[in-house]
Amino acid sequence: MSQHTSSTAPNADLELSTQPWWHSLTRYHWFVFVVAALGWLFDTMDQQLFTLARQPAMMDLLHVEPTDQEGMKEVRLYGGYATAIFLIGWATGGLGFGIMGDRVGRAKTMVVTILMYSIFTGLSALSQKPWQFMVFRFLTGLGVGGEFAVGVALLAEVMPDRARPFAIGWLQSLSAVGNITAALIALSGADWRTMFIIGSGPALLALFIRRRLKEPEKWQEAVRLKKERMGSYSEMFGNPRWRRNALVGLALAFVGVVGLWGIAFFSFDLIRDVFYPHYKAQGLSDAQIGGKLSYWVGIGSILQNVGGFFGIHFYSRLSHRVGRRPAFLVAFLLAATSTAGTFWYLGKVTGVTDIYWMLPILGFCQLSMFGGYAIYFPELFPTRLRSTGTSFCYNVGRFVASVGPFTLGHLARDVYGGYGNDAFRYAALTMCSVFLIGLAALPFAPETRGQPLPE
Repeated sequence: MSQHTSSTAPNADLELSTQPWWHSLTRYHWFVFVVAALGWLFDTMDQQLFTLARQPAMMDLLHVEPTDQEGMKEVRLYGGYATAIFLIGWATGGLGFGIMGDRVGRAKTMVVTILMYSIFTGLSALSQKPWQFMVFRFLTGLGVGGEFAVGVALLAEVMPDRARPFAIGWLQSLSAVGNITAALIALSGADWRTMFIIGSGPALLALFIRRRLKEPEKWQEAVRLKKERMGSYSEMFGNPRWRRNALVGLALAFVGVVGLWGIAFFSFDLIRDVFYPHYKAQGLSDAQIGGKLSYWVGIGSILQNVGGFFGIHFYSRLSHRVGRRPAFLVAFLLAATSTAGTFWYLGKVTGVTDIYWMLPILGFCQLSMFGGYAIYFPELFPTRLRSTGTSFCYNVGRFVASVGPFTLGHLARDVYGGYGNDAFRYAALTMCSVFLIGLAALPFAPETRGQPLPE
């Protein structure tokens, strides 16, 4: 079928095929899928290593003990700063490498981004001051942000149309495996510096793939026909269709990034708050409590990401049956409800055992929409703008969303500080209002189910 098929009507072949989506894949298709999936798996492993190591790193760098309540407020505030700076680096790298992916090539750019996030993850372990830690996280974020857009653009263009949404859905679901891998590293007893050293390992993947990975034929054809217009923000915003798609995608991504990085990934800090008095009442020393808290945070991360794995698959299946927009609607409503419920009730229903059922539900609902981003954003733009447009949606969303963790920290300290141990919970509930933005943006989102990639 021609790649220039009109995108205004569903492709009947895509909708009516009854064969498994992997039936038409060649060995090279599988190679690209494995490379893209591993690149994103290690990328998300790095992200999760940061969320798991953030509080111990800040406590170490600020010389704060867990019994120091005022000091712990500063730890949370600086943790919010570090997260915001990481997201700003992520957004900056995404925008720059998004253009590079369209102009220089998907494969070449992917290798550069993997090397970047691997090297600077390792260097984060050398931090002696909070500002040094934040600088290394910014530089790590540059590579992390660039990898996603070029990876999904590469996979979207290499895969047959019928297989595309399913392959990308699996790629995104493997992000949960990356998160679980980070949790297992934390459970091994590694301190925060060792965790970041281990996170430098994915650089080996870049060395392995740099010779065998080819640029997609669609990209090569676009270069031959429209080289002067590759990766152009002026063209994207000068065309009403691409401009609308970019702004809608930005709004959708902003909601998910704030929901995940500004609220849900702070569930690990909440676990520490819930478990600390439980173990303190047993008469354990702070050193003993610290080890137990690290263990339960690791367990919580695994549970949350196992739920996320199935949530991403849920979105992929649901969007295939009912469409991208209805699936986003369901995802936003589930994420808002589960996030508010978890942050208010964790530890209040059955005690510390709440993590066994609340965190899988939180992960399922929060991460489901990220399966939507990976599938949906490449479908909004033509080949010459695909990496640029996907990066714009996902990474400008991160620029705006970087205020999320910063705001959460200030809400907990300055607005709800008088509520004692519930200050963090009130702050998280307030932040859940962000999901209303996603619901407001959905009426403007084009439906792309069953359509080939636009050209």
